[in-house]
Amino acid sequence: MTSEQSLTDQVAVVLGGGTGIGEGVARALAAEGCRVMIAGRRREVLADAASRMPGKHPVVVHPCDVAVRSQVDALVQAAEEHVGPLEIVVNSAGVNVPHRLFADLTPDDFEQVVAANLTGAFHVMHAALPPMRRRGRGTLFNIVSIAGVRSALIAGAPYVAAKFGQRGLGLFANQEANADGVRVTNIYPGEVNTPLLDRRPAPPPREARSEMLQPDDVAALVTTVAKLPPRAVVPEIVVVPRFLQIN
Repeated sequence: MTSEQSLTDQVAVVLGGGTGIGEGVARALAAEGCRVMIAGRRREVLADAASRMPGKHPVVVHPCDVAVRSQVDALVQAAEEHVGPLEIVVNSAGVNVPHRLFADLTPDDFEQVVAANLTGAFHVMHAALPPMRRRGRGTLFNIVSIAGVRSALIAGAPYVAAKFGQRGLGLFANQEANADGVRVTNIYPGEVNTPLLDRRPAPPPREARSEMLQPDDVAALVTTVAKLPPRAVVPEIVVVPRFLQIN
């Protein structure tokens, strides 16, 4: 006897859903029968991704920059009005910059990374949690990074700072929202083969990328947690490729 919940017809919004982990998560949720809306900064990228996703419901696209609070508020309102009451929200939006060390980092680059990865995460939680808490159900996922658990030079100073902050926000939100029946889960992936790797000072070769986690690996975690019964809460998960050993 299984205690899994069906995701069929549940409403899911995926931020950063046009590429990388977000695209993989959106594809998996659509395949589970969810009503999916994907959001990101580039409409053409969203439309291309949506056209390739399976499922019983067409995937809806909505351009949105998570760093702009009014756009996130408009996204949540549009989802609630045109797709349905939010039940799953996945914040997979994020950026990084090539110049990541204090030796070559500019204040503008630092602010850009923090705005997308930390302030943007706050905007998503601030907009999406209230309607979910009023209804007493739902799961919000923060796709953080292993860089939110331990510092790494390869990730860069602004990214590490933003991801440590995002981790704290997600854990706090989970503590607060649990009383209302809403779960917040932080996922900390190690190296994942996504377009974000192209922003590294020295992008890894194809052979190295094949050994990394793939977006579908993270998507499998999201669907697994989303299917758990309401009594089961998963505050945080670390998932890394085999070659990345951590304690």
